Amino acid sequence: MENNTNNTIDKKRSIEEDQENNNEQDDEFDVASMRSKKKQNVARKDCPYLDTVNRNILDFDFEKICSISFHNHNVYACLVCGKYFQGKSQDSHANLHCLQTNHHVFINLHNEKIYCLPDDYEVIDSSLDDIKYLLNPTYTKQQIENLDKNSKYSRALDATQYLPGIIGLNNIKNASFVNVIIQSLARIPYLRDYFLDLNNIKNNKSILINSFSELLRKLWNPKNFKTQLSPHEFLQAIQNKSNKKFSIGVSSDPLEFLQWLLNTFHTELGGTKKPKSSIIQKAFSGLVEITTETPIKKKSTDDNNDKDEKQDDDKTTTATKTTITTQPFLYLLLDLPPKPVFKDEMDKSIIPQVPLFNLLSKYDGVTPTTLLNGEVKRYKLLELPNYLILCVKRFSKNNFFLEKEPTIVNFPLKNLDLTDYLPKNTPASKYNLLSTIKHEGQPNSGTFSVYVWHKGSDKWFEIQDLTYKETIPQLIAVSECYLLIYEKVVNN
Repeated sequence: MENNTNNTIDKKRSIEEDQENNNEQDDEFDVASMRSKKKQNVARKDCPYLDTVNRNILDFDFEKICSISFHNHNVYACLVCGKYFQGKSQDSHANLHCLQTNHHVFINLHNEKIYCLPDDYEVIDSSLDDIKYLLNPTYTKQQIENLDKNSKYSRALDATQYLPGIIGLNNIKNASFVNVIIQSLARIPYLRDYFLDLNNIKNNKSILINSFSELLRKLWNPKNFKTQLSPHEFLQAIQNKSNKKFSIGVSSDPLEFLQWLLNTFHTELGGTKKPKSSIIQKAFSGLVEITTETPIKKKSTDDNNDKDEKQDDDKTTTATKTTITTQPFLYLLLDLPPKPVFKDEMDKSIIPQVPLFNLLSKYDGVTPTTLLNGEVKRYKLLELPNYLILCVKRFSKNNFFLEKEPTIVNFPLKNLDLTDYLPKNTPASKYNLLSTIKHEGQPNSGTFSVYVWHKGSDKWFEIQDLTYKETIPQLIAVSECYLLIYEKVVNN
């Protein structure tokens, strides 16, 4: 009996001790949890490591992925060395980097919050606002409206002066064909203003749309640290969305890329087959009437069936079937005349010149265009867009190689009048040039560059990847233009 009583007492004591230990552990866990929550909610202004922030090496243009795990979720940038790391918890790559290198200040690349590690508190300091704005530039409606009125130069960290909107783009592995299209589209106020206003795309999940918006916002940023940008994220989005039709490292035709990009933008912005259902169609879509004459061969009846086939062919008559259709267009293709072979006294080839209006006669509704299959087409413009894209057909492929036609096209920079190409009683349609893409060199090894008009300063600039310089209008009009973008003049 005594043994049973002692065993019962020992069991009770053991249970009570276990409960006390569990209560102590629970108390310790609660305290640690409270400390952790309190730690996470702390925000301080007196971070002692702000003097270690190095603005000269910061570059937020690249894809937001961890440099170690290659994950794109919850990524932070070290403001001391500029590298990207995932997370900020105790075992995260960012925290380990902090302990190993004594780098303490990090910015979240997704919400622009700045933290000090390993203490893990948010840093609130107005001196860091320029870094937050560099990461994610934003614009008010008033600022957007004033972009084309601003002629004030900004200053980068190295004291270089630049005009917002006139920034070089890094040529990432033969991506100059993308760079010239970016620079050209950035001149179109209707398109640019839409993508600069985050309210227009805040609910759009398209990576292509968001990366293009971010690129344009950085391009027009008056507070840039450098006078150059890298379109890496946009190129990555292009490669993924096009299923590697346009890949990093592979050069392509700017027109082919522009056509794909505008059609993809149209779809990603909710556009449908309905006319003017997206900002792309509202900006670039026009209407053309096409009259097609298709030859139809008919054999003459002959009672003598013994005649040979050659005689039958001689008696074949040709009729034509005429069809009239209307089609929307995003750009107009202009055909160059055949290349002359005249030589001068120095035995050098003469580079021919042709006025732009000669090429536009293709769309007067009268001039015939004969196709290889024998069809004859006549084009008549019915409606012109607010932004007119013209492509001079310089490149052609044969069975062996790519050929380039060097003919100079003389075109006006201002007041291009297309009223005569439209139906009668149509309001006057005059256009001013916004940008033109040119090609220099051999067809397979040449380079693309772009002339752009900065409205605020009324100056023209030539941009080739990272380099840009002011130029004179006279040089633009005699360049080997390939793509031209005009803006319709609005009479107030």
